[in-house]
Amino acid sequence: MPWSNQNGGGGGPWGGGGGGGNNQGPWGQGPNRPRGNGGGGGGGNQPPDLEDLIRRGQDRLKNVVPGGFNGGAFVIVGIVLVAFWAMQAIYTVQPDERGVELRFGKPKEEVAMPGLHFHLWPIESVEIVKVTEQQQNIGSRPTSNNPGAGLMLSGDQNIVSVQFSVLYTVSDPQSYLFNLEDPTQTLQQVSESAMREVVGRRPAQDVFRDNREQISTQVRDIIQGTMDTYGAGIAINAVPIEDAAPPREVAEAFEEVQRAQQDEDRFVEEANQYANQRLGQARGQAAQIREEAAAYKDQVVKEAEGEAQRFISIYDEYAKAPDVTRQRIYLETMENVLRNSNKVIIDEKQGVVPYLPLNEITRQPGNQPAGQSATGGN
Repeated sequence: MPWSNQNGGGGGPWGGGGGGGNNQGPWGQGPNRPRGNGGGGGGGNQPPDLEDLIRRGQDRLKNVVPGGFNGGAFVIVGIVLVAFWAMQAIYTVQPDERGVELRFGKPKEEVAMPGLHFHLWPIESVEIVKVTEQQQNIGSRPTSNNPGAGLMLSGDQNIVSVQFSVLYTVSDPQSYLFNLEDPTQTLQQVSESAMREVVGRRPAQDVFRDNREQISTQVRDIIQGTMDTYGAGIAINAVPIEDAAPPREVAEAFEEVQRAQQDEDRFVEEANQYANQRLGQARGQAAQIREEAAAYKDQVVKEAEGEAQRFISIYDEYAKAPDVTRQRIYLETMENVLRNSNKVIIDEKQGVVPYLPLNEITRQPGNQPAGQSATGGN
């Protein structure tokens, strides 16, 4: 050993060990001397022997490993390799995933459903795909690095900035994995192209407020048709428009236009209300005039019918007694003619006969008798 004195001289590397004994250690005793209180003075509390510990460990390992330490190393390596292969060959598919196994790079027909599965690694491999609904945001706000992001030209030659999302699910994992090199990038390009196509056919007002739902439906149909043509294995669920606004450079001018349009709508609404009010009044007056005319018509007709009936009744009486009826008609007519005129009675023999206005006397205050004088009694 390094600290042994093989020539029988003095002690170890720090000097003599006393007694001239051989194979003395650095603390004045042999390295294989057992720990304890016996065997010379001051022999207790000695540190363990490193070589003895290594030898004991080798002996125990030989007893455990078949074929000894040299042969057991191959067994351990084999167990490690088997464990590593098993870890690579067994895989788990989560509930929101589907797996596609590949044998020498060629996909199998069956799709691995959620659960624990086994494949022959490294001959076979597996690709895992999420089949739950995913969202892809398109058309972010323009930045200094990408000033044209989200900017589109509408049908009325206005520039609008549109932000929208595409909600999709993977309907065919094999097509999704192997028909397109980058399905998400393809989906983004197709979605942006479809939105530009639909917005380019409509005025900007439809994108801002009026027909967002209809635009989203048209864009979804175009995206789905294009992705089906590519065989992407993607089902488009919805294309919600999150924001649509004018570019920042013309935002103030656009707000002025919006306010002007709002004022126009308000004025038109007020004009419609006034027109409806006046129209209602005119219709009411017209209905009142029609009712009055109808009432007047009925009145005139009834009066005419009454006069005709009266004439018929008089004619019937006249037919029965012409002289009497003729005299009566004459008297009634003269009464109506002379009722409000000044009258003078003339007699053939006496000439003018004094006329006493009895009717006027009876209308005087106090209704004085006709023979009483105004002076009171003579």
